[in-house]
Amino acid sequence: MRKSVVGVVGLTAVVVLTLGACGGDDDGGDGGSASTAAKPAGKVGVILPDSASSARWETADRKYLSEAFAAAGVEFDIQNAQNDKAKFQTIAEGMLSAGVKVLLIANLDNESGSTVIQKATDVGVPVIDYDRLTLGGGAKYYVSFDNVMVGTKIGEGLVGCMQANGDESGPVVLLNGSPDDNNATLFRQGYEKVLKDAGYSFVADQAVKGWDNTEAKTVFEQIFTKTKGKFVGVASANDGLGGSVVSVLDQNGLAGKVPVSGQDATDEGLQRVLLGTQCVTVYKAIKKEADAAAELAIALIKGDVAAADALASGKAADTTLNTEVPSVLLEPAGIGKAEVKDVIADGYTTVDKVCTTAELKKACAANGIG
Repeated sequence: MRKSVVGVVGLTAVVVLTLGACGGDDDGGDGGSASTAAKPAGKVGVILPDSASSARWETADRKYLSEAFAAAGVEFDIQNAQNDKAKFQTIAEGMLSAGVKVLLIANLDNESGSTVIQKATDVGVPVIDYDRLTLGGGAKYYVSFDNVMVGTKIGEGLVGCMQANGDESGPVVLLNGSPDDNNATLFRQGYEKVLKDAGYSFVADQAVKGWDNTEAKTVFEQIFTKTKGKFVGVASANDGLGGSVVSVLDQNGLAGKVPVSGQDATDEGLQRVLLGTQCVTVYKAIKKEADAAAELAIALIKGDVAAADALASGKAADTTLNTEVPSVLLEPAGIGKAEVKDVIADGYTTVDKVCTTAELKKACAANGIG
């Protein structure tokens, strides 16, 4: 059993947001509102990217955005493009035709995201890039985590695990996120630097288009065959990719022996961390991200640009337009075995969802959970 090599840093945001109450009831559907006396006039449209690459979009983002808007008495429409670019466009056009006052999007790629932003801009609707910055899009604001730091946490956790195995250097596989996702580029920037600085080399370096977990398994099987399994760790860019890696390692009797990273603190990722088959995940407090985005959207609906600008006090570089986008950037936390309990304590998931088998219940008890 490996001692935790990543500390809990930054379960609170880098910026302190003066968020309103978020305890309203969600209507259980794609849209709704709460009845309040001072209800802001206007509707927010939200487009989520998919539900396959990460469970977070439906289990966390939809829930927290819905609760924040409902608590503020703001009408909202949340839809999921399910990784379909044509559907993404259709949803956006429908929302704009319906008269949304603010559009909040997590893009599928820069091209389709930019098209939507342009259409919204043409009719005077401000766009907030949510979680993923649309390069070349020209969104008014951006709300996300410090994604280079996310990659740094991935790298730090992986280095700690490899060193705990006695591997102070050696070849590492990089299994990166989708090449058309700017976040994937930033994640890689973070973990690549940490790994290089620690003295590790790269035996394979490959992106997985669309963050497709099935494709990731095929890609990693090919890497495993080509390298004959001669590597000391795998930097996987999220828990979905990490799960694909672990499944291949398991087939070859190496699960738990070769450190594997991830991020998103999914239930499956946390379970693998507890069982020792994944050495680290990264927790991004999605509620803080959703609340920040909701507050920004509400300020725009009210026409309070000064308040929106005050909230978005950070800057993110759009390397295509050579501009800086006003941003809210939050801080992630690296999660090893000892920190899984902190993710649960933060309300992101529950003991019942993580500690589901006899083996997991034993691991949970050993790490102060339950």
